[in-house]
Amino acid sequence: MYKHILVPVDLNDESFADNAVEHAVWLAAQTGATLHLLTALPGIHNSMVASYFPEDAARKMKQDVKLNLKAFAERMVPDGVAYDISVAEGKPYKAIVKTADALSCDLIVMPSHKRSKANKLLIGSVASKVLEQSKVNVLILKPQG
Repeated sequence: MYKHILVPVDLNDESFADNAVEHAVWLAAQTGATLHLLTALPGIHNSMVASYFPEDAARKMKQDVKLNLKAFAERMVPDGVAYDISVAEGKPYKAIVKTADALSCDLIVMPSHKRSKANKLLIGSVASKVLEQSKVNVLILKPQG
């Protein structure tokens, strides 16, 4: 049924991503799909932001994040389930949608923060923006409790 499943991972709150990865692992095991774990970094190459960092800071940051994502994947994805990892830059929802398109994903599995309606109005929800803009199915997992 599924061939490529994208799972966005927030390395600043790994426990938040655990449930989504567990669901995606189960789906991948059932369907033979490949998991694609993605972390999105804020746009450090933005000229205004980049001027505050040494020249190679973005490369080093991306390399460190990729190593952390690889360690997370090794803990969370069991042997026998194919996966890859990637690090994108920019607004998280845009990076998720763009990566799903680029990898020909047919499902995005992601968690949703438990936020108040007022909070969502002010800052928006990454999950709702992905749901709105994605060309493929999106499975959003609600927080427990």
